[in-house]
Amino acid sequence: MAQEKTPGVYIKELPAFPNSVVEVPTAVPVFIGYTERAMRGTTNVTNMPIRLTSMAEYMKIFGMGPTPEYTFAVDDAGKITLTAEANSLYNLFNGMRLFFDNGGGPCWIVSIGNYSGDEKAADAFGDKVWAALKKEPEPTMVVIPDSVLMPSEADYKKIWDKAFPHCIAMQNRIAILDVFNGFKPRNSDDGIDVISDEKVGFRQLIEYDNMSYGAAYYPFVNTNLFGPTDVNYLNITKDSRKDLADHITKEFSGAADKVVKAIKAYLDTMNGDDTSDGVVTKTHQALASISETYKQAMLDLMDAMNLQPPSAAMAGVYTRTDNEIGVFKAPANTGIMDVMSPAVSISDEEQQDLNVPLDGKAINAIRSFLGRGVLVWGARTLDGNSQDYRYINVRRTLIMLEQSIATAAESYVFASNDANTWLTVRTMIENFLNNQWKSGALAGATPAEAYQVDVGLGSTMTGNDILDGYMRVSVKVAIVRPAEFIVITFQQKMQTS
Repeated sequence: MAQEKTPGVYIKELPAFPNSVVEVPTAVPVFIGYTERAMRGTTNVTNMPIRLTSMAEYMKIFGMGPTPEYTFAVDDAGKITLTAEANSLYNLFNGMRLFFDNGGGPCWIVSIGNYSGDEKAADAFGDKVWAALKKEPEPTMVVIPDSVLMPSEADYKKIWDKAFPHCIAMQNRIAILDVFNGFKPRNSDDGIDVISDEKVGFRQLIEYDNMSYGAAYYPFVNTNLFGPTDVNYLNITKDSRKDLADHITKEFSGAADKVVKAIKAYLDTMNGDDTSDGVVTKTHQALASISETYKQAMLDLMDAMNLQPPSAAMAGVYTRTDNEIGVFKAPANTGIMDVMSPAVSISDEEQQDLNVPLDGKAINAIRSFLGRGVLVWGARTLDGNSQDYRYINVRRTLIMLEQSIATAAESYVFASNDANTWLTVRTMIENFLNNQWKSGALAGATPAEAYQVDVGLGSTMTGNDILDGYMRVSVKVAIVRPAEFIVITFQQKMQTS
């Protein structure tokens, strides 16, 4: 401002309003996994967190999805079996599609490698990734769809042994987990309960100091991401295409020579080296129109490729719920876009152990209901025995309140530690909490029942605190809890007339 030494008119603008608390973003996931490439312009961004807002932006930097391959075989009963080539599977691209289709918005991506076809290694999700993410305060969720593609449960655990403690240490984000082998029922033929097995069950693999910073979902889901035009014989390994060709040949063993000759030409092309789009499309369409064996193989391929872990879709559901209602609303009793059915049907009785286990490691079920479709039917964190942090929305709302208030309070660092500052800080926080109460995030008939803010000498601080440079603020909030169990009591009333 100009000094008042020259005669004239001087204007001084005085602040009319005090500082305010601004609500931090609540639904900004970071996705970690394999991508086709990781190039922004000429810069390799592998292991670097990159912020983006759309699927188009993702494809520009990280490329397209993989081409998964399956081994074709037919058993003695004539049933087709397709076995996935593990090194050709990658979940991140499809997860991003589910995220955006379910209401996702701004997010971060960390590419830890490309579609090399090599065996996946937990070490790729190492310290370099987590060191980079520590520098980014915006992400509020950690999602790793590729973790379920690790060669073993031990590798899966190794990834989360880094990711989950990262969330606990940062205190501003939660982990959304998929169950390893979550496409299997708990009573599968191999005798392994993917949830509670004493050696490789999910609850044995996931054990940390503060389990409220994570939520898990089961089972996997059958999606509609891939349609008839998205699969062809290139999704079958080249070696097993010969077996497919043999079975198609048998299918036409009694046909006219002209037909057999035409079929053989198509099969030779299928087993050949020409993989140009035009040739593949023409051959695929011809075989699909005349061969029941080929048609069934493609349908089975479609089903296999549409099987996806739910974590990325749930990140989208969180975002949609936050945007439509608020972070205080439990992300449950809501549908999942692009999902046709859960991979495993779960009954009310079967969900009891998932939702209220003795060890508190609650797993949220994804279930199908007649007339309502596929719904998220659980809203608990992995700390289900905690009265404070049992519910996902409570944990996430508290993170939002903590981070919002802490960010606003930074402007008072090195301010005079006196009554004027204490009053300003208390008023600032109370105004913010009052707005949260009005929006429905806090429970109580009056503001006094919903929150309480204390700061000052004799209430939250001693004289020594002030001498040592501490300003201590106490904030108490009554966060709304979801109505998880609704009990309706009926009683017949005696007729009176």
